[in-house]
Amino acid sequence: MKTFYPKDLQPAEVQNLLQGAVTPRPIAFASTVDKAGNVNLSPFSFFNMFSANPPILVFSPSRRVRDNTTKHTLDNVLEVPEVVIHIVGYDQVEQMSLASTEYPKGVNEFEKAGLTPVKSDLIAPPRVKEAAVALECKVNEVKALGTGGGAGNLVICEVIAIHINESILDEKGVIDPFKLSPVARLGGSWYSRITPDSLFQIPKPLTNLGIGVDQIPEVIRTSSILTGNNLGRLGNVMELPTEEEIQAFSTSEEIAEMRIRFKNDPDSWLDHLHLRAKEELEAGNVGLAWKFLLQRQ
Repeated sequence: MKTFYPKDLQPAEVQNLLQGAVTPRPIAFASTVDKAGNVNLSPFSFFNMFSANPPILVFSPSRRVRDNTTKHTLDNVLEVPEVVIHIVGYDQVEQMSLASTEYPKGVNEFEKAGLTPVKSDLIAPPRVKEAAVALECKVNEVKALGTGGGAGNLVICEVIAIHINESILDEKGVIDPFKLSPVARLGGSWYSRITPDSLFQIPKPLTNLGIGVDQIPEVIRTSSILTGNNLGRLGNVMELPTEEEIQAFSTSEEIAEMRIRFKNDPDSWLDHLHLRAKEELEAGNVGLAWKFLLQRQ
């Protein structure tokens, strides 16, 4: 493990390390105006949701590392405390990237990126017609985190209007991540996107009181076959199978065959039980995995 101390590094070095480590980051594609009405459109990956009641988003236009200047977006929200935050879909990622170009003040990034401005309902900055999600916000506060190059400025935004393209909603009216197809920022020039192969679901532990990894028998907990993820899934059950369920499963054809095959090889018996449990865990069959793991030779 190599250790770095920010006090010993240049700001650009710290930035590169953190941007490479804290990933993926959602992108706020922010539309703002200055007091003269000049429009600015720029992406920021220091961004997330922080509250639902009130609905709060926060993004951070940092001071430039190279010369400590501020970005037009920050200047604008200090003059006109309003912003439209758009969620960037894969089909707009190149236009979003182009809008990040540091054009001179007064240049309209909507025009440069080939995007269509649409009048917002409640605030002055226009929204991007092509974006599937546009969030009109009033800016409650701008909190400077420092005065040097690389210092962030937290723009604390309260959402006052939510625009969603109906084409990205499923039959229940919930946003379908595959239809939204959001992109996220990594370090350097890297981005990520949602694909069927990149998504997975995990049962939320908030809905049940899991037994915890510490309550898993040691022979299972110290397995060389089961991973930390496997143990986490095992520890998320509320209770173990009953002795009756374990005994009933022990008479199954598969267990009976394994018991004969590894009659004189207890290590292989244990390994195969753990391998089968791992397969069932990765298929989502947690109860069946436990039945394998709790078999006695």
